[in-house]
Amino acid sequence: MNRENSMTFSSSAVMSRNLMRNVYIWMTLGLALTGVVAWGTAQNTQLVRTLAQNNGFLILMLVEVGLVFFISARIMQMSPMTATLTFAGYSALNGVTISFIFLAYTQQSIATTFFITAGMFGAMSIFAFVTRKDLSGWGSYLFMALIGVIIASLVNFFLNSQALSYIISYVGVLLFMGLTAYDTQRIKRMSDAMGENMSEPDYIRLSIMGALKLYLDFINMFLFLLRIFGGRR
Repeated sequence: MNRENSMTFSSSAVMSRNLMRNVYIWMTLGLALTGVVAWGTAQNTQLVRTLAQNNGFLILMLVEVGLVFFISARIMQMSPMTATLTFAGYSALNGVTISFIFLAYTQQSIATTFFITAGMFGAMSIFAFVTRKDLSGWGSYLFMALIGVIIASLVNFFLNSQALSYIISYVGVLLFMGLTAYDTQRIKRMSDAMGENMSEPDYIRLSIMGALKLYLDFINMFLFLLRIFGGRR
């Protein structure tokens, strides 16, 4: 093998181990699985009503929160197969949890909101790639805003205020736009720093961890936008 071919092979190997690209692949697969499960679950209206009437959705949401913390804390100790199956399981479970949107909103508004979310997500991702600004300073502010949104949502669960719900939704959209840019830049810098030096198991684990972060940003932005723009049935 001559030197030119060797350099070409080395460059191809680096490209094939691009963490950022793999993160987007896993995120897309997770979103696709969630969509399929959500649509399939919504076809069984009796199941959805049973879950709604018996606090089933609340229980599932609590399980999901537990899974997110579990994955975040333990993923580097998991085998690649376990990490993959756990992420897939979370994506499927989330599909069951958000299946109610097919009963609450028109399919046209769901599709429209999805494409709006994709456009906004893409714009913030591009911003994170091209900006020379270090977004790491956003972290503490975004975390405080996230806590504020969670607390406000819990309060509004009891108040059931439509006005407060809209305020929370608009703030939520801005919050997850910021988190999309913040998380994308962090993953990109990790990808640039580690590159081909990662072992194959770590490459898979970190890809799934990054995919989970961006998946959560996308899903939450979508749900907040749906509250604002979604057409009720």
